Amino acid sequence: MDLEKICNNVIQIATEVGQYVREHIDYHKNNNFEQKGLHDFVTEIDKNSEKKIITALSKLLPKAGFIAEEQTKTETQDVFNWVVDPIDGTTNFIHGVYPHAISVALLENNKPILGVVYEIGRNECFYTWENAPAYCNKKQIHVSNNKSIANSLIATGFPYNDFLRLNEFIKTMEFFMKNAQGIRRFGSAATDLAYVACGRFDAFYEYGLKPWDVAAGILLVENAGGKTSDFSGNDTHMFHAEIIASNSYVYAEFLHTISNIMLQ
Repeated sequence: MDLEKICNNVIQIATEVGQYVREHIDYHKNNNFEQKGLHDFVTEIDKNSEKKIITALSKLLPKAGFIAEEQTKTETQDVFNWVVDPIDGTTNFIHGVYPHAISVALLENNKPILGVVYEIGRNECFYTWENAPAYCNKKQIHVSNNKSIANSLIATGFPYNDFLRLNEFIKTMEFFMKNAQGIRRFGSAATDLAYVACGRFDAFYEYGLKPWDVAAGILLVENAGGKTSDFSGNDTHMFHAEIIASNSYVYAEFLHTISNIMLQ
């Protein structure tokens, strides 16, 4: 399988669908969207984008299955499956705010072997495939070289429907406010992971996530020289609803901090 060729095709698909999303950024000013759950929204543009992506990917690899956020197609296969988030950051999109991104990953036996994150606002496409470097708009990217939390900019995402660990989560924010250079919340986990991969953020953590939020970003961070895991340090984090990602220098310190607070 020529993963580089497939990746180039996925880049084209994500970019074209991203243009469709960009053209409809003002579509929902009249509250034309649905609520799937508490603080969890879907729009007609999400659904249309997912259909466009799935139609194109089905032609690219006819035997691959799909794990897709809006469930326009959910038939999975034993070996190869696409993981699709048509708009990661839907709440941002509804309000006309960036970032929001298209995230597409290809899994082989539940392991990401290809990842593309197209952040629509800055027209930036982050991509990689198995045993390859990570890139943004044809330029190779790397995680940052910061060696301590004290010198790091930390990204996170707020829980939107799982508040069982909210008190612990607030404690992590307090810690990073006091002990890091700053903490940011952009509202798009796929973008956060891409920004770790290119060194804009030094570390990222969040819980309450789904595979389509992180599948592409995991491979981007790791192929850019970083590390990812769940809050316990396990590498099965794509299906564990929680993730940390950072450069290799601060990973141990970052994991120690998160696990000590979030898993107490």
